[in-house]
Amino acid sequence: MSRQTELPVTEEGPPPAAAKVRGVNHATGLKNMQLLIQLRWIAVVGQIITIAVAHFAYGIQLPLNHLLTVLACLVAFNVASQVHWRAHREVTNGELFFALLVDVSMLTSQLYLSGGATNPFAFLYLLQVTLAALLLEAWSTWTIFAITATCFASLALFGVPLAFPPDQDRGLFNPYMQGMLICFALNAALLVIFITRISFNLRKRDARLANLRQRAAEEEHIVRMGLLASGAAHELGTPLATLAVILGDWARLPSFTSDPELLQEVDEMQAQVQRCKAIVSGILLSAGEARGESSEKTTVCTFMDELVDEWRATRPATAFVYDNRFGQDLTMVSDSALKQTICNVLDNALEASPHLKLEVARDADTLSVTVTDNGPGFGPAMLANFGKPYQSSKGRPGRGLGLFLAVNVARTLGGSLTARNRAGGGAVVTLTLPLSAITFEEDDTHGRSS
Repeated sequence: MSRQTELPVTEEGPPPAAAKVRGVNHATGLKNMQLLIQLRWIAVVGQIITIAVAHFAYGIQLPLNHLLTVLACLVAFNVASQVHWRAHREVTNGELFFALLVDVSMLTSQLYLSGGATNPFAFLYLLQVTLAALLLEAWSTWTIFAITATCFASLALFGVPLAFPPDQDRGLFNPYMQGMLICFALNAALLVIFITRISFNLRKRDARLANLRQRAAEEEHIVRMGLLASGAAHELGTPLATLAVILGDWARLPSFTSDPELLQEVDEMQAQVQRCKAIVSGILLSAGEARGESSEKTTVCTFMDELVDEWRATRPATAFVYDNRFGQDLTMVSDSALKQTICNVLDNALEASPHLKLEVARDADTLSVTVTDNGPGFGPAMLANFGKPYQSSKGRPGRGLGLFLAVNVARTLGGSLTARNRAGGGAVVTLTLPLSAITFEEDDTHGRSS
């Protein structure tokens, strides 16, 4: 399966929080603009029906040519708006304000040609003001209010009253009262429908903004932790190198070479020092300060196999099952952050139970890594706050950061880390990643089935 030619690399990092907020506001504005376009189509149909009923059913004389001309202008504007907002994805307050001004102008023109302020549909101005209050900034809303009030007053001064037939009974049989009833029902129905939808859009926007604020706080926390870890790694580099030299000298001393048990302990100490140096190198590599090691090309299955071998050799897991069902292999670049993420999940599971299972699978274009343990599982509070810093059932300071970092690494790669409890006891943590984020295209890729 084809992938991008090389892994995406960027030095710019994530967009600033202000840009993200603007993007959310513009996306919400686009949805609201689309609602206004839908409302305008409803207005077109409603005006056609109203003009036809008033003119032909009630016998009210109306300037049909002029009314249809205004209606054609409204249709043309709405068609142009629909075409324009299919290509443009960002809507500002000024553009929403202009759209509502056009609607007010068209309504005023229709009312002027059909009775002025005596037209019962003059109260549709209230719909425009309500929509402005929901969609626009404060200054724009008050401007719409002032314009609609001025338009209504102008219609009362300059509009020609409707000539209702004199032989109509009063009450609901009076055409004016019927128009008032229809106007009220129309106003109420449109307000319920569109205010509900607009409120839904605004709630979604607020939820996304809250999520952006939380992510910004988490990213700031990660930056502070990264700086601290990078500084500590630099400081640890020198003493670890000194220890490695000293242990190398000890291993050559006659007093150690003549004592196999003592020499074995020295070898074990050297192995542990090398592991510490590898951890330090991994921290610096993740921070972009590699200590001479370069990234290596590998495959997904090889990466997982080597990760499991290394983890199993250094952890006291008494029963560990590894099931790699990825299928046809894909080329990737070894990612230290991804490696540390999976190790963090395994370490967290090992602390809960020595009996673990790691499953690797592929679902279409997604990599799935599932870790299962036989421990007590996650408490309700842990599941509700999964992946947040300092959320741990271990009861010790500083715990919970491993899963916090794992969640953020997965999110950075476009994936997710989820957790659930098993019905029979234990927990299941699943890491899902899009393969496009970790693999790349190669002309001669050898597949491997496992």
